[in-house]
Amino acid sequence: MPTTAPPVPCAIAVAALWRDAQLPAAALARLQLLGDSSAAVLPSSFCVATAAQASLAGAALAAAEVWHLRHPQAARLPVQIDRSHATLGCTGNFSIDGHLPLVWDPLSGLYPCGAGLPGSNAGWVRIHANFAHHRDGVLHLLHLPHPPDGQASARDAVAQALRGWAAPAFEQAAADAGLVVAALRSAADWDAHPQAAAVAAQPLVAIEKIEQLGADTPAAPALPWPPTGPTQAPLQGLRVLDLTRILAGPVAGRLLAGFGADVLLVNAAHLPNIDAIAETSRGKRSCLIDLRKPADQASFNHLVDGCHVLLQGYRPGALAGHGYSAEALAQQRPGIVVAELSAYGWTGPWAGRRGFDSLVQTATGFNLAEAAAAGSSTPQAMPVQILDYCAGHLLAFGIQAALLRQARQGGSWRVRVSLAGVGLWLRSLGRQPDGLAAQRPDITPLLEDSPSGFGHAGQPGVLRAVRRAAWFPTLPLAAVLPSMPPGSHAPVWLAPD
Repeated sequence: MPTTAPPVPCAIAVAALWRDAQLPAAALARLQLLGDSSAAVLPSSFCVATAAQASLAGAALAAAEVWHLRHPQAARLPVQIDRSHATLGCTGNFSIDGHLPLVWDPLSGLYPCGAGLPGSNAGWVRIHANFAHHRDGVLHLLHLPHPPDGQASARDAVAQALRGWAAPAFEQAAADAGLVVAALRSAADWDAHPQAAAVAAQPLVAIEKIEQLGADTPAAPALPWPPTGPTQAPLQGLRVLDLTRILAGPVAGRLLAGFGADVLLVNAAHLPNIDAIAETSRGKRSCLIDLRKPADQASFNHLVDGCHVLLQGYRPGALAGHGYSAEALAQQRPGIVVAELSAYGWTGPWAGRRGFDSLVQTATGFNLAEAAAAGSSTPQAMPVQILDYCAGHLLAFGIQAALLRQARQGGSWRVRVSLAGVGLWLRSLGRQPDGLAAQRPDITPLLEDSPSGFGHAGQPGVLRAVRRAAWFPTLPLAAVLPSMPPGSHAPVWLAPD
């Protein structure tokens, strides 16, 4: 990753997203990018702030375009995105009743490998152990007790066990076992990997008509949208099924809910969640459906029949295994927009591989590049899970672009975004001179309190989190539903207003 690539201005980055999605150029004149366009905001040698502001701006501008389609006689809405606010919104900062969540399992993180092998350095690996079954799987692979006897001693035991592994070998063994581990690579090493070529061959935000994918799907007319008034939110009355759990997808669903959509989060009692669900569920209703059960499948089918968007973040092919591929969904609900998220894309040798933001950062060169910029030999993560948050913003952007195409052209549509693709885009934005010297701003003025069902012992509580960073100055700020635990709502759609 060259250190000489100059930063790409945020307005240029937004314009490129807009152009690639084939959206009307006239809308760009209504975008106001606030803040110092050269500010790093958070300490990183990469243009994290530009990525956060540009991806959020694209999503908000697309929402304004949906509003304009519903109210064509009115002038387009102005959109305001503050650079610092957009970036700090990607920190995942929240508390419940004053208690901060446990963000990382103690076993998660980077470990040196191979100290006990012949030769010198055998690399590093990053382990993701935030889910108990992933943690215990790694411990089993290393022949260590699980659950661990004590977290601190278990981390020492993992470090000791990895002395006998080379990083690439442990990465492969973990992948074969369905675990989430990534070997540390330089950008050059990643670029030489066949998966990097597969990622580079795909658009950052792929928007495709399902009827043109070779599937035997019926031609879909434009789906009717419920009428709305000019003071209502852009996505008012549009229905989104959100089948995501791990950050990027939930961020996309939260953003769509903030733009007025009826977002129904679909969980299952046997599936684990991360603590961030308390923050990313703002604005959503939340139900439980187990697709392994015929009765629940019937409920899910009824929801599909009434939705405009289905958003899912399962590994490629996993949801199709339940009978809900994009093609099958278009058969069932002609005109649907199916949005899909993956770690490493849908083609190439790693297409089915599990991964999270931190793993993708490690595998694709960011950790080594940040360390090099800091003059350190120890791998260094970026200051936020920026791939996750930008992927969420870009999914929301692509979904709304697809909704606009569906309304104008008909058809059923598929939207795809990968974390590795977002990483490639972040690299294309250049490097931030002296970015590692940036001082993290005080986030306190951006925090707001709201009710939440995630209080202590299942009681109602108070969520403190970063308020919404996307603004339509001429629209009243719509109320947002409180975040609620899975199963708090029935699996039904709200009646139109």
